[in-house]
Amino acid sequence: MKLKTVYLLAATLILQGCVLTKIASVPMRLGGAVVSIVPGVGNSAHDAIDTAADGVDDIPI
Repeated sequence: MKLKTVYLLAATLILQGCVLTKIASVPMRLGGAVVSIVPGVGNSAHDAIDTAADGVDDIPI
């Protein structure tokens, strides 16, 4: 019974990093989608925000 608890705790800790980076990157991506509506500078701002969100997703937490 204790071994199952250790496995569950280890899986939770490993998956926690994915959740933490998604908490940061999803609002960035939504903001980039909203900014992309602005004529002229919207697409370049969206691309910059999307690149930053990709960087956040790559952080090994």
